[in-house]
Amino acid sequence: MAELAGNVLVGQSGGPTAVINASVAGLITEALNHDCIEEVYGSLNGVLGILQEDLVDLAAESQQQIRALKHTPGAALGSCRFKLKKQADFDRVLEVFKAHNIRYFFYIGGSDSQDTAAKISAHALAAGYELRVIGVPKTVDNDLPGTDHCPGYGSIAKYLAASVRELAADHESMGQGDLVSIIEVMGRSAGWIAASASLAKRRDQPHDSPHLIYLPEIPFSQEKCLEDIRRVLKREKFCQIVVAEGLTDSDGNYVSADPATDAFGHAQLGGAGDFIKDLVEANLPGVKARLSTPGLMQRSAAHAASKTDADEAFLVGQAAVKAAVNGESDKLITLVRGDADHYTCETGLAPLAEVAGNVKKLPREWINEDGVSMNFQFTRYAQPLIQGEVVVPQDNGVPAFAHLDKVRVEKTLPAYVV
Repeated sequence: MAELAGNVLVGQSGGPTAVINASVAGLITEALNHDCIEEVYGSLNGVLGILQEDLVDLAAESQQQIRALKHTPGAALGSCRFKLKKQADFDRVLEVFKAHNIRYFFYIGGSDSQDTAAKISAHALAAGYELRVIGVPKTVDNDLPGTDHCPGYGSIAKYLAASVRELAADHESMGQGDLVSIIEVMGRSAGWIAASASLAKRRDQPHDSPHLIYLPEIPFSQEKCLEDIRRVLKREKFCQIVVAEGLTDSDGNYVSADPATDAFGHAQLGGAGDFIKDLVEANLPGVKARLSTPGLMQRSAAHAASKTDADEAFLVGQAAVKAAVNGESDKLITLVRGDADHYTCETGLAPLAEVAGNVKKLPREWINEDGVSMNFQFTRYAQPLIQGEVVVPQDNGVPAFAHLDKVRVEKTLPAYVV
């Protein structure tokens, strides 16, 4: 395929992770190695930045700050949950691309973001504009199809497993067979995050906490939950529960959800932990129920990030540029696991059309028959992803993160009303 000369544009979308910026660092680092790439731009706040022609020159950033992106949480370019709907929106995107000679577009995000990338590519193709679009995987939920796992998941899993073990030490000293500790974690449609709490268990201690894990994949039964808790409290000083926010009942309804939805039509979740807390307090006299909600902290904890996760996030950024320069388009960069007995990982490609809008569930065979614990298959899958520690520089005892100058690219088009 003939070499395509032009500029790069990278955007970030959806909820950030502890390692999403490592992918930006990988993209910039690799893009600067190719003569066919003339400029490297970033779009502020994902597709919103494209519509508003709000672009920054990433090649103008210092190498020191680019390296610092590898240990900086949040979306350094800004993110969004905005859905392109109108024909005028897609026309505007293409207008901005033409004005700045964008020939390579990289979108870092989850399933909805990859759907956006696929639609932008289709619009450019229909208009006869040569554009190579590559999706870069990102989601703490780990529910993106086509890839063995997603950058962002290993770090949230490491943070949660560590937090569960730390809380267990606290509860061991306080419980007298009368304490139920509930931790509500992220996970709208799949239980990957909640399942990762099981990594806190020691191999030789089968009764270690978390004692009960409630997943979206298993319909929730109030009666069974109370029975599970009673069983644990007969044996232990406390009962530690981890529940995914997307917990559903036997009819497939969320046990707790706000009627409001986001731009993609997803319910605003939160409250599954409160639901179980209220259930305990109403039905188990004398039992104290405590709720912890890590919330946004669980996806922002760069101080507890997995080195494996950070390295792979950088790797997918590099691989995206290499794929595009080699002529690939309409693809998602994937992570491909090697030999099962010795963890290795390389990158692959999956068609965006097969990824966009779909969800990868936790395999049922990785969940024990009791429905509230994970078996060795999950442990073998997830444990390699939390290995290693990211060294985060300190500034007066707290983490020091990247600070981009964000030199604006000159606007050449009339303003656009979103």
